Amino acid sequence: MIEVQDNPDQGRFEIHVDGELAGYARYLRRAGRIILVHTEIDGAFEGQGLGSKLAAGVLDDVRSRNLKVVPLCPFMAKYIERHPDFADLVDEAALAALDD
Repeated sequence: MIEVQDNPDQGRFEIHVDGELAGYARYLRRAGRIILVHTEIDGAFEGQGLGSKLAAGVLDDVRSRNLKVVPLCPFMAKYIERHPDFADLVDEAALAALDD
């Protein structure tokens, strides 16, 4: 069984496989935004598509909370690029401000 859960005390979303922590997406929460800074899947779980499942779970959760996302993590940014149904969640103004 695969579960994605927010762990706000640790500042990360976690993915568990049969109750075992398999990876996480670290974030900062600021003013209606989730800033995704790093995603990591444990080496023992690589090659199972868990990074994509984690990304989808994170973005579904962000949508359910009516928040925006700032994908600083390259993996999350690429996932959103490949799945344009999540593009509306991106805070483009915040991303543009980082480029200035």
